[in-house]
Amino acid sequence: MAPTIGTPTSRVDGRAKVMGHAKYAAEFNAPDLVHGAVVSSTITKGRIARIDVSHALAFPGVLDVVTHDNRPDMASTDKGYHDDVAPEGGSPFRPLFDDRIRFNGQPVALVLAEDFETATFAATLVNIEYEKDKFTTELEARRQEAHVIEKPHKPRGDAAKAFAKAAVRHEAEYVIPREYHNPMELFGATVVWDGGGKLTIYDKTQGVQNVQRYICGVFALKPDDVRVISPYVGGAFGSGLRPQYEVALATLGALKLERSVRLMLTRAQMYGLSYRPETIERIALGANSGGTLDAITYEAIAMTSQYEDFSRTDGGWAEQLYASANARYAHKLASLDVATPGDMRAPGAATGVYALESAMDELAVALKLDPVELRLRCYSDRDQVSGLPYSSKQLKACYQQGAEAFGWARRSAEPRSMRDGSELVGWGMASGVWEALQMPFSTRIVLTANGHAEVSSAASDIGTGTYTIMAQIAADMLGVSVDSVSVKLADSTLPTAQVEGGSWTAASVAHAIVNAADDIKKELLSIAQEMPGSPLKGLKLDDVVLADGAISDKQDKGRAVPVADVMRHGRLERVEKERSSDFKEDDKHAHNTHSAIFAEVKIDEELGIIRVTRVVNAVAAGRIINTKTASSQVIGSVVGGIGMALHEEALTDHAFGRIMNANIAEYHIPVNADIHDIKVIFVDEPDSTINALGIKGVGEIGIVGVAAAVANAVYHATGKRVRDLPITLDKLD
Repeated sequence: MAPTIGTPTSRVDGRAKVMGHAKYAAEFNAPDLVHGAVVSSTITKGRIARIDVSHALAFPGVLDVVTHDNRPDMASTDKGYHDDVAPEGGSPFRPLFDDRIRFNGQPVALVLAEDFETATFAATLVNIEYEKDKFTTELEARRQEAHVIEKPHKPRGDAAKAFAKAAVRHEAEYVIPREYHNPMELFGATVVWDGGGKLTIYDKTQGVQNVQRYICGVFALKPDDVRVISPYVGGAFGSGLRPQYEVALATLGALKLERSVRLMLTRAQMYGLSYRPETIERIALGANSGGTLDAITYEAIAMTSQYEDFSRTDGGWAEQLYASANARYAHKLASLDVATPGDMRAPGAATGVYALESAMDELAVALKLDPVELRLRCYSDRDQVSGLPYSSKQLKACYQQGAEAFGWARRSAEPRSMRDGSELVGWGMASGVWEALQMPFSTRIVLTANGHAEVSSAASDIGTGTYTIMAQIAADMLGVSVDSVSVKLADSTLPTAQVEGGSWTAASVAHAIVNAADDIKKELLSIAQEMPGSPLKGLKLDDVVLADGAISDKQDKGRAVPVADVMRHGRLERVEKERSSDFKEDDKHAHNTHSAIFAEVKIDEELGIIRVTRVVNAVAAGRIINTKTASSQVIGSVVGGIGMALHEEALTDHAFGRIMNANIAEYHIPVNADIHDIKVIFVDEPDSTINALGIKGVGEIGIVGVAAAVANAVYHATGKRVRDLPITLDKLD
């Protein structure tokens, strides 16, 4: 049986999804189900003076309207609302806790009715009077008041002095607007009341055990009384890392009525949740005439809410990537009257690297150097922050293979020098970098005598392919086919797992599977060696392998015993083992993924319409478990990067503090007509240091640098540098 790790294996959950058998959070049914609808604040800051629910309650089918005045008891301290991915400081948002309004669109009431249509209509009948306070939602208005977030590492050298003396200098500001995840599946929760006070909660989340802890903390419930399940997630991109308010409100409704409750947010209400914060990035690069960096100075000013500090230190990526003896960065937060931002695919890196790689392109123009050549001259084999060498870094190979596949050698350096008929053609490139993290995960494997294996973990699959890679790894470790493995995920009663984020799930859960499979092999070997005439006598655990339904000598496959015979001899119907991933702390290396992105744009010179016609993304991310699903991850990331570069921007009316385009008709995201040829290259990158299988993860690295590559291509095509995203046709006038 051929190994499946490293092969393009189709999704094991694909059939359930395309046939409509996969159920999402708001699709689960329960007897006597109540439907909820949220009433959202129409002001940005102030307090609720009066709520009149009489008209809503009088409407046939309405069961209750829950407000801060009549809600069940909720935790009164911050501790009850904190979870393991909370921001750096502040007080977490508490839905329906009191009469204070902190941001526009804040939930202020929950209507509960016998059906969805009744709840939705009755929500419009709730009359609320407010006392308004002055507010600020504009980042530029609070720029001077931004406060510095303290970080552990210190500046290198004297960046200001080195910049002043540099032969070639570049200094500019780059602006990334407020951007939203806009997953296909809306946030929703179905809370099933069992009649005895126990709750089964189906929630759209990236971490079921995280939500369980949150609900238990908020409502003072016992963990044994709360089960959270999320078998399928229709996209999240970081928005589901923290528990969102729909799960708290649905639970609140179930506790109040002692009935099952379903609550699904509207698309407009999704804009009152997590988002990528608007950020102003000021960067200064000083270089000598030879094209190496003398100084890097980076300052980011990002928006956060009044009640929590959220930051992802954009400048840390700039300080890490290129060699420079002098570097200084600062990350500042401006507190605005908005909801707290959150993690959105490659938080900090997607924004920080956009500014860095745009600035590097501008520096290459000033130096009259090819953009790839400049990056090679500034290349570093060590993390510039820690000074540690990388466990593996094949970024040079990414440059080489990506450039070759793209045809970069045919690029004409002068802006506006390449055309295709009536269209200007631009070629741009950028580097990408992300962390290769790994976290403690646990898995349980049950191997039965008929050769079937069940693998389970509380880990989530948010569309990344976790079901499939777990089946592949278990199949290879146990010597069975992928079809003989079933995977259970995203149930809080299953073995412990962290939230799915940070690109750490693949490496983390894989090694928990390896450890559990080793324990199964150990037990089977012990039994096999007791069998009369066993060909495995005297062999140690490392000498044998599970393959083709048997346990056999690695060196001599003829010395083997079928697993079914071993279990029959041991009078076992099943072997069950649960193990955690156990990574040794490595303080001698830096662990990262890297990429090189090459983009082609074609621009109608008269209309200014921009098309991204080709992208090549060469990625070095250790060992790739499944080249098919990993490629899909990178393709999706590239689409997100194109959206960041050309489309996405939440527009706020600062007079009202309200997002004006809180829908996917007016908040532009790339559609099929916007996406053309995307080629993904996985550069071979063996890494025996980071973990046993050499896995890193690809969830984030695919988006990092894409927006910069597109922006650089636009400059090359037009000769006009647009530094504030998105790049729209009016900015090319």
